[in-house]
Amino acid sequence: MRKTIVAGNWKMNKTPKEALELIETLKPLVAERDDVEVVFCPPFIDLMLAVEATKGTNIKIGAQNMYYEESGAYTGEVAPNMVKEAGCEYVILGHSERRAYFGETDEMINKKVLKAFEHDLKPIICVGETLEQREQGITEDLVRLQIKIALKDVPAEKAVLAVIAYEPVWAIGTGKTATSVQAEEVCAAIRKVLCEIYGEETAEKIRIQYGGSVNAGNAAELFAMPNIDGGLVGGASLKADFAKIVNY
Repeated sequence: MRKTIVAGNWKMNKTPKEALELIETLKPLVAERDDVEVVFCPPFIDLMLAVEATKGTNIKIGAQNMYYEESGAYTGEVAPNMVKEAGCEYVILGHSERRAYFGETDEMINKKVLKAFEHDLKPIICVGETLEQREQGITEDLVRLQIKIALKDVPAEKAVLAVIAYEPVWAIGTGKTATSVQAEEVCAAIRKVLCEIYGEETAEKIRIQYGGSVNAGNAAELFAMPNIDGGLVGGASLKADFAKIVNY
């Protein structure tokens, strides 16, 4: 049985002071859900504070990105060993905003996935299509390609620790949400790709999230789908309503 995972991607929001205020607000509101894995992914500057503030709780901390080298002349980047030593358990990789704004390629994301596993970090691997790609009917082909490249050379025993986040780009921050049927169709296709790579037994263990304007009003319907194991939540993770998603 796959455990539901609800992760909040705070993006470039919350100063350290604001982050602490949000964590203290949310802690008691999500404390009872031992059947849901709760993950906060604040900006890098907030990570160590967030780890300290959530000690002894059911909340885990993840980074929003990392580089695939451990040190060097990479101004502005953060290494996987730094993320790990800060106390993170998860790291988001391949978010559509990283792909679109910062030119990240599937091959770069694969390097990051491999390096994350080297440092015992669990990657949340984001995949998804633009509106134009959906209208062209290539959603499943595109997502299949993204997953196959991201998981290249990842053995099954590592893959089961990964989370795949299906985020249709046209639904991120737009207020538009894929219907539960649309989301389930793609998540089922993702499961099929995982089965092609690793076999059914392993594929059934890997969790798949939906992301894209997830909110308190649509979470229950989305998470009830057989191949949707939780959500990667953007804007709604920045307020107390995030607890309603966790407590769907």
